[in-house]
Amino acid sequence: MSSFPNVTVDAKANIYFDGRVVSHSVHFPDGSNKTLGLIYPGEYHFGTAAAERMEIIAGNCTVVMDGTAAVLTIAAGHAFEVPAESGFTITVDAGICEYICSFLPA
Repeated sequence: MSSFPNVTVDAKANIYFDGRVVSHSVHFPDGSNKTLGLIYPGEYHFGTAAAERMEIIAGNCTVVMDGTAAVLTIAAGHAFEVPAESGFTITVDAGICEYICSFLPA
């Protein structure tokens, strides 16, 4: 998806890892939320309270889900899901990885 009509966007950024991961929250009329963000080169670990779907819209990354050793390679146009109360380590080797994070219903 390249645009979201009829939404509210928080102007204040969510900034993580000294600015190496930056996102903005998007609020939909139905009460759902997403974040749109950028990940600069590096390795970062995120914990999740709610289940998430991470869509990579530009660039690529590798992901290791908590509790596994499997390395998933995710390119633009693909996605991965993270269970609630879990986490993942995401690595961007070069360039900028752009993503849409959707928070999934419980």
